[in-house]
Amino acid sequence: MYDVAVIGGGLLGCAVAYHLARAGTRVVLLEKDELNRHASGQNAGSLHFQLEYRMVADGDAAAERAARALPLHLDAQRAWAGLAAELDAPVEVVQHGGLMLAETADELDRLRRKASLERRHGLDVTVLTGAELTSLAPYLAAGVRGAAYAPGEGKANPRLVTLAYARAASRLGADLRTGTRVTALTREAGGWRLTTTPTAAGRGARTDGVRAAAVVLAAGVWTAELAAMADVRLPVVPVALSMTATAPTTPFLPHLVQHVGRRLSMKQTSDGNVLIGGGSPAKFRAVDGRIDLETAPELRYESLVGNADAARVVPAVLRLPVLRCWSGATTLTPDQLPVLGPLPRRPGLYAATGGSAFTLGPTYARLLAETLLTGEPSLPIDAYSPARFGFLNAV
Repeated sequence: MYDVAVIGGGLLGCAVAYHLARAGTRVVLLEKDELNRHASGQNAGSLHFQLEYRMVADGDAAAERAARALPLHLDAQRAWAGLAAELDAPVEVVQHGGLMLAETADELDRLRRKASLERRHGLDVTVLTGAELTSLAPYLAAGVRGAAYAPGEGKANPRLVTLAYARAASRLGADLRTGTRVTALTREAGGWRLTTTPTAAGRGARTDGVRAAAVVLAAGVWTAELAAMADVRLPVVPVALSMTATAPTTPFLPHLVQHVGRRLSMKQTSDGNVLIGGGSPAKFRAVDGRIDLETAPELRYESLVGNADAARVVPAVLRLPVLRCWSGATTLTPDQLPVLGPLPRRPGLYAATGGSAFTLGPTYARLLAETLLTGEPSLPIDAYSPARFGFLNAV
């Protein structure tokens, strides 16, 4: 019997387990594959605290709704800055600033409205043009009219962050079980019973199941599937994405680069590779008419070409050979805000997914752990409650 069972061995799950274990909670983490196997380890590691393209593309009203999460952005910006010291582990966090670009007059106007909105919520962001922008970012193409500069943006190494949380959680007494798939969630007196089965990644995983007073669903694109086991339908959508990595080159790109008018994120790693992403779609496979979440999404040629076309805002990137392209998946909600908190009418069942789950992961995890421990998170999370969608039975 545990106090809390966390389902999902990505950044969110491992970070929640860490915070709970640090508070002395008896916590078990269940992951059907290996830790960091999916979205947390496959993304490009952007720390983008400005509102993203997808949040402002549908006009000012949509941007205003998305801006309700900016308190989480500000908190996460501080959390990432101190994460290596907190976990006593290298996570390769670099916060040299980020630029969101505009190439047309309309985009520049949108950029200025976005920056004004963000400043009202406390984000340090400035719109730069002309010589001021050229001085800061001489690598940009001549056609870039302006950029919103946020000095706290940057990058982290997704191959290190989740595992650093996992090791810290383990040191504090958390029971981490990989190769353990949850196949049923059953409400019973005093909490929940989780039926489990070992997977190919288990190598001797236990099959005795788990009982816990509370359960946290932090399984990325599988979160809705798990919620359905408790007869709850979460209106979250899995989204397949593609990314590109170039061959390494001499450091020349110190900033995170995004675009206000198109899908783009670009950054250079410590090894010199340039990573290009930002939401270019990949394609889920289907099995019996249903999305196959177990198989990596297929890359789409037009997305890879689109990544290269978007990269023209940094001309030096176009001269670099492509080293690798890969796909991943994330989860979004209809209002672009995260799902964070207790599920309605299911005592002791919590969910964390959606939104910018890598960038905001440290904050999501701490706030959810505080909710479980005291019922009073250090930042209000009512706006992100699953209850905002109403309660819908899964069947």
